[in-house]
Amino acid sequence: MANTNNNKIVVPEARAALNQMKLEIANELGLANYDNLDKGNLTSRQNGYVGGYMVKRLVETAQNQLAGK
Repeated sequence: MANTNNNKIVVPEARAALNQMKLEIANELGLANYDNLDKGNLTSRQNGYVGGYMVKRLVETAQNQLAGK
């Protein structure tokens, strides 16, 4: 199957921060050493949790900034 990933990082400088966030969230979810794991051996649910929690945290951060907190 061809890789059809069309996601583009708008701010390339943010890549390191996003990767760090991904590793922190995976660790919080009990997926230690996530960067070295074969993601194909994880369930869709496990991989989805990491991305889902990243989005949740990013939305919360944006809401707090907009609210002036």
